[in-house]
Amino acid sequence: MTSDHSALSARRRRLPPVLRGLLVALALYGFLVGVSLLESGIAAMGEGFQEGLLESVSNPLAGLFAGILATVLVQSSSVSTSTIVGLVGAGTLPVGFAVPMIMGANIGTTVTNTLASLGSLRRPDQFRRAFSAATMHDFFNLMAVGLLLPLELLSARLLDLPDDKGVLAFLATRLTEVLRGTEISEPGTSPLREVVRTPAGWISDAVEGAIALGPLAGALLLAVGLGLIFAALATVTKNMRELVAGSVERVMNRVVGRGGGLVGILVGIVVTVAVQTSTITTSILVPLVAAGILTVRNAFPITLGANVGTTLTALMASLAVVHPEGLTIALVHTLFNVAAISLLYPVPQLRAIPLRIADRLAREAVERRSLVAAYILGMFVVIPVLGVLLLR
Repeated sequence: MTSDHSALSARRRRLPPVLRGLLVALALYGFLVGVSLLESGIAAMGEGFQEGLLESVSNPLAGLFAGILATVLVQSSSVSTSTIVGLVGAGTLPVGFAVPMIMGANIGTTVTNTLASLGSLRRPDQFRRAFSAATMHDFFNLMAVGLLLPLELLSARLLDLPDDKGVLAFLATRLTEVLRGTEISEPGTSPLREVVRTPAGWISDAVEGAIALGPLAGALLLAVGLGLIFAALATVTKNMRELVAGSVERVMNRVVGRGGGLVGILVGIVVTVAVQTSTITTSILVPLVAAGILTVRNAFPITLGANVGTTLTALMASLAVVHPEGLTIALVHTLFNVAAISLLYPVPQLRAIPLRIADRLAREAVERRSLVAAYILGMFVVIPVLGVLLLR
């Protein structure tokens, strides 16, 4: 009886690739519907909610810490950045306020790597390699934010750019005008948006029929929208893992060792775009480094490529929002990661900094296991919470 049950479960897992592909397409459609529902929920909450939200992130550092904390809580930068795109696309959150939040999401997403390294905690040599491979991602993203956030804020003050935008927001705005062919702040339409709005409208009408339109209805629409985003991304991740993850490991081993940094970055981008989440890419990398199959140095460029590849989710989310600013903030996410790699990776002295710090921390962590808990809680929970509370 047990063997029959196991065989049935195995057959259920072995869906034909065509069906898995259709399931992924359906999940992506559900994801866009979820983003559209976020927009409807925010509108239903009223202007008071929107003003309160803006006041809570008016400090750039508070926005940075909010982005870190939100991503840690949902364990997915795809969800947090899609939510930010929805807020900006609804006209609730200005692009300038959202930029630090996007950067914070980039830091928050690295907690997944660090948690993945704990699987080797009982084997000191493997744990040292795994923890180093995980935290190099943390330190690179911290360096990127330390360089580009001040640059963004200073350029907004010192350069005579329109609407007091920083350089990343300005470039993203110009790209948005080229790609969407409409002025910023002018609501746009597209066939895809109309298709997405139809089921979102049905759900909104059903909620409005059951509950008078207001904060309660808005909260319910936000909850349904977030639930759809979570479920859709989980479905995409699971099925893309089944479709391509088996070959991902072989590609990494075959190509990266002999191809150099640029090839590693491209592999990271392609793999992450294919599986629609950087979590799979990094979750494969950490065990490979722990086992000694890949070196930390070879895994580094793949991780950076994953940073760029994961921005596709926010770009897709921008297809479902009204205002072109939703695409602008999604492009800021992409430009931020591309700029970080372009400025930091080509310089050997700068490229070596995250690797050296990660190696030093990993060696200390092997000797003092309490340091691991202190690092994870301090970096991803305590500091962001204090930052949000003290700076808002």
